Amino acid sequence: MKPFYITTAIHYVNELPHIGQIYENVVADVIARHRRAAGDDVFFLTGTDEHGQKIERSAAAKGIPPIELANQVVAEYERLWKLLGISHNDFIRTTEPRHKAGVHELIRRIREQSPDDIYLGEHSGWYCSSEEAFFPDSQVSDGRCENGHPVERTTEKNYFFRLSKYTQPLLDFYRSHPDFIKPQTRYNEVIAFVEAGLRDLSISRTSFSWGIPFPGDPEHIIYVWTDALTNYISALGFGGPDDSAFRKYWPGTHLIGKDIVRFHAVYWPAHLMAAGLPLPTQILGHGWWLRDDQKISKSTGNIVRPNEILESFGPDPFRYYMLREMVFGQDANYSDEAFLQRYNSDLANDLGNTLSRSLKMCDTYFEGKTPPVLCDSNELRTATETLVPDYLREMDQYAFQRGLDVVWKLLGAINGYIVSHEPWKHFKDHGTDDALSRVIWNVLEAQRIVWVMMFPFMPSLGTEALRRIGARSGGFDHGDLVWGGLPTEALVDAGQALFPRVDAAEYMKKPDASSGGPNLTQQDPKESPASATVETGPPQETTQAIAPDSHQITIDQFFEADLRVAEVVAAEKVEKSKKLMKLRVSTGDAERTVVAGIASKYTAEELVGRKVVIVANLKPATLMGIESNGMVLAASIDGEPSLVAVDPSVPAGTKVK
Repeated sequence: MKPFYITTAIHYVNELPHIGQIYENVVADVIARHRRAAGDDVFFLTGTDEHGQKIERSAAAKGIPPIELANQVVAEYERLWKLLGISHNDFIRTTEPRHKAGVHELIRRIREQSPDDIYLGEHSGWYCSSEEAFFPDSQVSDGRCENGHPVERTTEKNYFFRLSKYTQPLLDFYRSHPDFIKPQTRYNEVIAFVEAGLRDLSISRTSFSWGIPFPGDPEHIIYVWTDALTNYISALGFGGPDDSAFRKYWPGTHLIGKDIVRFHAVYWPAHLMAAGLPLPTQILGHGWWLRDDQKISKSTGNIVRPNEILESFGPDPFRYYMLREMVFGQDANYSDEAFLQRYNSDLANDLGNTLSRSLKMCDTYFEGKTPPVLCDSNELRTATETLVPDYLREMDQYAFQRGLDVVWKLLGAINGYIVSHEPWKHFKDHGTDDALSRVIWNVLEAQRIVWVMMFPFMPSLGTEALRRIGARSGGFDHGDLVWGGLPTEALVDAGQALFPRVDAAEYMKKPDASSGGPNLTQQDPKESPASATVETGPPQETTQAIAPDSHQITIDQFFEADLRVAEVVAAEKVEKSKKLMKLRVSTGDAERTVVAGIASKYTAEELVGRKVVIVANLKPATLMGIESNGMVLAASIDGEPSLVAVDPSVPAGTKVK
């Protein structure tokens, strides 16, 4: 068995679990279950980050010690991960003695292997407690960092790590390991960040006391990222009396949100290089859940209510929704309505109805048992033998949405097979003969393979569905994806529908409810300790009921948008912004200024003279102090903008319709 180590980020304890953390842990669980089925010896780690200034302040605001706040939130994580079927092998807390031992051992190794890489100096700069990071003057405006969080000017003596020394070694490593950071957009961002030059990193603070004392100088507390990142090896016994797990499983794969890729792909590998330790195998940066195209966050108030969804529908449908709705690495919009649509269409209609009609035929034709005569040669076997390799390939590439698309192709083949063979008609004309037995056995066997493929996504209901069709219902591996595993004359159980259809409009009329668990919100991972509190009351807002066709518009409504071809006559990057480009565009008879978020993809030079499509009748908006009169149309691919192409021969000002 090949060792495979998968970790999530460790989650802050100044807030209860939110939808972003649910998604991250469910994805890690799907990966872990898939790799176990492939025969790997999997170690799956999650945990909590319990040190730092923000947690100290959050606890003080509530009048309790930091460890008490941590204990309350950890208990909720443990409850939630059990509910969701998260199959982690270990849960690390940074307040544990084993973690402190690992952090001290990492610093000892750095000092031993690279004696000049840790030094005492003085640091003065803008500190953002929300992100536990310092920002240069160029990234601070009106008392806030580039991400909009408050900053404060601080000057204090710190221990520093000589990060600047590792600029070229890191670049060399990235280029020799092009799959180290996924998706490609995150890899490109990290390369650009390091190429711009690295500054030495402060790794201790004296302005707070809640943390691990610096070895040999207890007035200093080890800075949060050096502390937090070490969890990935301290959990394996690094620095402790028994480091056999570390020697067996390290290096591993880190699954994290895209906003903390830099810390994992730059700071962490540099620390490990300095200590003479192996670097991680891979870093996977997933996207954000959005609502109305804005990141779901307590600070913006766009709270959602998956807690009610979990209570009403159970964990497996919600697990499925998150993995089917979001392309891994990209952002996705969350709404209760979208969940209900997926539930009724994908689960109740497709997956559940196919199972129910098949089991009903077993009850009617074969006295509640699987058919007595199996079949080795048929179109469903051909379909599974074609589709299963596609499924495995997509899962290996973390393309979960495409993996589920493959499952649905097999479901479509099953339903097409049922329609074309008309078993109800055959039964009426010929009774339960061998031909009917083979048809129904094929239908059940193909569904057995469907549910084995679904097991990483829906472990509880997957097990139940396999039990109902008379298949072995536990311990699945990829060998179970081979045709021929369904026994003959085994008892089946039609039971109640796995996914009872829901009247979505009626459901959305229900008053907000809470199961007594957390408000599941997605919050900025480094949110301000002054405003971050643990909430246990009902959600403040939820998505609203809408008519099924309310997302459709009439042709007249479409034409209210005045889309025009425009030519870029001048372009310049907006100061203090990574994404915004100021464009001067001509629509033939007039010029206007449009601010577009395309600077991460396009340079000013390549934009001048290009034809674009703009929304010409959009109300003006002020962005970074610049009035924008219109919007440039672009697609988003892995979070990167891609301008809508226009034939260069089309005159500026031409209406698009």
